[in-house]
Amino acid sequence: MEFKGLNKNATRMLTGFIMGSIAMVCIMLGGIALLGLLAVVIFFASKEYVKILEHKGFYPSLKIMLASEALLAIITYFDRTEYVALALTLCTFAAFLWVLFRGRQPYIANVSTTILGFVYCGYFPLHLQLLRDISSEQYNDGLGFVVMMFTAILLTDVGCYYAGTRCGKHKLAPVISPNKTIEGSVGGAICAVTGALIVGYFIGVEWYLSVIAGLICTVFAQIGDLCESLIKRDAGVKDSGNLLPGHGGFLDRTDSFVFTIPVMFYFCKYFIFSNDIMNYLKGLF
Repeated sequence: MEFKGLNKNATRMLTGFIMGSIAMVCIMLGGIALLGLLAVVIFFASKEYVKILEHKGFYPSLKIMLASEALLAIITYFDRTEYVALALTLCTFAAFLWVLFRGRQPYIANVSTTILGFVYCGYFPLHLQLLRDISSEQYNDGLGFVVMMFTAILLTDVGCYYAGTRCGKHKLAPVISPNKTIEGSVGGAICAVTGALIVGYFIGVEWYLSVIAGLICTVFAQIGDLCESLIKRDAGVKDSGNLLPGHGGFLDRTDSFVFTIPVMFYFCKYFIFSNDIMNYLKGLF
């Protein structure tokens, strides 16, 4: 799918600009605007996920996935994370009951992929709401860290592309993604850490924490990209969808964020916004 009169690269750039602008506004506003953005992304990503798995011969329940994701979205929006374990338990029961009464072969795969679906497509991305709303005495909210994360991930893509095309010789994961190279991965990491340091300087984060945050973002962004490629390659599909001109589907565009968002949230929560773990580690040594 492309815009009329535009080539592939121009279509990709225009789509990226529109998506980025919408995402930036929703993240800046936070609250219900951010929840709405996440709801749209999760809905279409879940549909794409189910379609990919059906191509493999598995039949996860989209209805169970969406209901589970809606429940988890309510919990994260109101920051009642103490109910997450209960919600995940109930959603897992629902996946089994759906297969028991309505499902078809292969039963085990259908239960497993349904559970994986609402965790991968729903619960992981919903951590963005938690990261945006996190606060402490030093930081009013997590907006600066969301900007840091997005900057590091985008620069990872840029660095991987340019370092890979110019210097790439050694394959990073030849079976899963033949075009990715170790040199490109290192270039992406350098760009990500540099971007994290710059953002960290402006929001008042210690340099070593910015370096760690940048490394976390670039590593899990690349892992997320590879994991989505793994799912598509195993199912025998090229793109997760075609709703985003020049980018494929929502899963194709957000794969770098799926793993990075929750890891970045827990890093910020336990190492930046709270000193409990750092004080504990200092006490050990």
